[in-house]
Amino acid sequence: MSTETQGGDDLEDRVANFLRRNFPQIQMHGGSAAIQDLDRETGEVTIALGGACSGCGISPMTIQAIKSRMVKEIPEIEKVNAHTGMDGGGDMGGGASPSFPGETVDDDGGEADEGPEAPF
Repeated sequence: MSTETQGGDDLEDRVANFLRRNFPQIQMHGGSAAIQDLDRETGEVTIALGGACSGCGISPMTIQAIKSRMVKEIPEIEKVNAHTGMDGGGDMGGGASPSFPGETVDDDGGEADEGPEAPF
């Protein structure tokens, strides 16, 4: 990662603070956001969303919000790449699909968990 400190104002810290300040719901919902790469010369940053973000249905909207807002709020950032483990963009430890009732199967070859029955 090419992160050099200039004048005591560290760009990496500002990007991390931006994520914490503007997207606390990522961590509140069991997800994580990490800077994978930061290039001062090109102004390009790569953010990886992991944990519960992998497989989350609203993670594409979160990614879009990060991309559009970060370039507006941090002048040195010109391009944001962001991804989750589900899109093959990195190895954030995610990549597993969320499970829902009726989709799980016991390890010992048992039947699928039907989950609660509908009242109708």
